[in-house]
Amino acid sequence: MNKWLLPENVADVLPFEARKIEELRFKILNLYKTHGFELVFPPLVEYIDSLLSGTGSDLNLRTCKLIDQMSGRTMGIRADITPQISRIDAHLINSKGVTRLCYCGNVLHAKPMGLFSSRELLQIGAEIYGYNGVEADIEIIRLVFATLEIAYVKKPHMDLCHHGIIRHFLELDNVLLNNSEIIISLLKEKDITGLKELFTNLNYVNNELKESILCLPFLYGNSSVILDAKKKFANYPTVLLCLDELQLLIDSLPDLNIGIDLADLGGYEYHSGVTFSVYAQGWHDSLVSGGRYDDVGLAFGRARPATGFSLDLRKLSLGRFIDANKYHAIKAPWVNNDITLTNLINDLRSQGEIVVQLFPEEILDENGLVFDRELVLVNSIWKLLSI
Repeated sequence: MNKWLLPENVADVLPFEARKIEELRFKILNLYKTHGFELVFPPLVEYIDSLLSGTGSDLNLRTCKLIDQMSGRTMGIRADITPQISRIDAHLINSKGVTRLCYCGNVLHAKPMGLFSSRELLQIGAEIYGYNGVEADIEIIRLVFATLEIAYVKKPHMDLCHHGIIRHFLELDNVLLNNSEIIISLLKEKDITGLKELFTNLNYVNNELKESILCLPFLYGNSSVILDAKKKFANYPTVLLCLDELQLLIDSLPDLNIGIDLADLGGYEYHSGVTFSVYAQGWHDSLVSGGRYDDVGLAFGRARPATGFSLDLRKLSLGRFIDANKYHAIKAPWVNNDITLTNLINDLRSQGEIVVQLFPEEILDENGLVFDRELVLVNSIWKLLSI
């Protein structure tokens, strides 16, 4: 086995891609700053009982675990940053008002989420805590579209869903509730045959509930889907309230390309209300996922309304509309003990210029740099000249 091989679905980031990622990271975090979001850096590893508090089994299966040699306790390498942000809001910041936080950091998945997915993601996102009104969801959704605009993603489409709908159906029957993980998994895949087979084997389940769940994969499209859903679920007042929330969001964002998919149960099990996924031409799966997760902070002793989103910055940077500009640079000769040249180079670098001193007999390889100027000794004076 070659020693240079990396684990499956893990890759290096080379200079050209790294430059694109860094430019995007800077622009996106600056966007969040202008909206009042404060940057935080949670740790890469935590004790597992803290890292997975308030989350579902899906995140547990995606988390790589190891033994802390200092304490003997089990630690986890984070697979998602959102629960960490909830811990920071609930336990460390402890604000009574609205808190806006953003982040950018690496996460590791035990297994890739999709056929072409990486196991190591550079997750970037924004979260709002402490406000239960639809205005927080509106701000988050507008921030999602502004993020994609920075990355030149053309014609993004957002699908709205509401986890409260399937939760309500499952909680009405203990048999369904005990099989919730497989039911949600089949709904995500829109596996109608699998759902029918499962329901055939489940005894004593209300037929109306079965039919209601089987309707969900077919309820997708524009806002008219909400009217269809209200007719089908007229006997479920809680579901009607969830549909009203979706309608309010669509009415509040008429300028954005937003649809409905009541079986798009993306994200993690900790989501509790309105959720969304964003798709765009050129990407094989969702670019962004997010939504409400009001219950996560309860595990840290402080339940707070919460909504937010995250995306993989590495995946976003691979879009065909992204093209990082090459850096303009200055080349300078290597001259020993020339204080004047050294001071001039330091002065240019302090102004943000890229200055590369070439070693003796070094072959120039631009490799992402465009050398358009050089420092030349003219009549015993160092001058900056165009090439």
